[in-house]
Amino acid sequence: MEPTAAIVVIGNEVLSGKVEEDNGRHLVRELRELGVRVVRLWVIPDEVEVIASVVREASALADHVYTSGGVGPTHDDKTMEGVARAFGLGLARNEEFASLLRAFYGERLEDAHLRMADLPEGVELLRGPGMRIPQVKVRNVYVFPGDPAILRRKFAAVRDRFRSAPFHLLRVFTSADEGPIAALLEDAERRHPGVLVGSYPVYDDRGYRVQVTVESKDRLAVEAAHAYIREGLPPGTILAREG
Repeated sequence: MEPTAAIVVIGNEVLSGKVEEDNGRHLVRELRELGVRVVRLWVIPDEVEVIASVVREASALADHVYTSGGVGPTHDDKTMEGVARAFGLGLARNEEFASLLRAFYGERLEDAHLRMADLPEGVELLRGPGMRIPQVKVRNVYVFPGDPAILRRKFAAVRDRFRSAPFHLLRVFTSADEGPIAALLEDAERRHPGVLVGSYPVYDDRGYRVQVTVESKDRLAVEAAHAYIREGLPPGTILAREG
């Protein structure tokens, strides 16, 4: 069975438009490359009850959950409390994490920094190459910071633990309109169980009208569905820019 993932992006700054959200998009791309199917992506505010509710739902829905944001030293960083509440856990000062923070900040250490060591009970600290502060894992939830550079670095250090069988993807670019080929695409998906057929029209001058995608973890099924669609498209409508 293919692994599944859910992503929870946390931050009032994202919902207000003050910060452009990129972490969710990055995680989706990375997980897809690793063969993990993303089933949900939420963007939610810095509110403990909302975080708890969404994380609880995500944890039950997917094999892996990734949260982004809300783990710093300020008053609006509420992710750890929300994750703890999602599972009915308390927050406690993790001395191993606190020690690492002291070493990291040195003379710059403030009491506020140590708030980041208040972690859900039973937390797992994951280490990886180049990671001075470990990645926090609570059950099946991986709690990442919101800073895109740090998130990318931390995810890169642990990404191989999520690797699964890859997805296979083929494309057809056609000058046909969506309407006339809709039945063909539906039939292709029906005839090839487990294959997902997507149809993406464009309305600018790209040289094609519809991009059709065929994907699955079953390479032979993808190739069969791809061939079926090619054969069924109107003559002369398949363009050379095919992948």
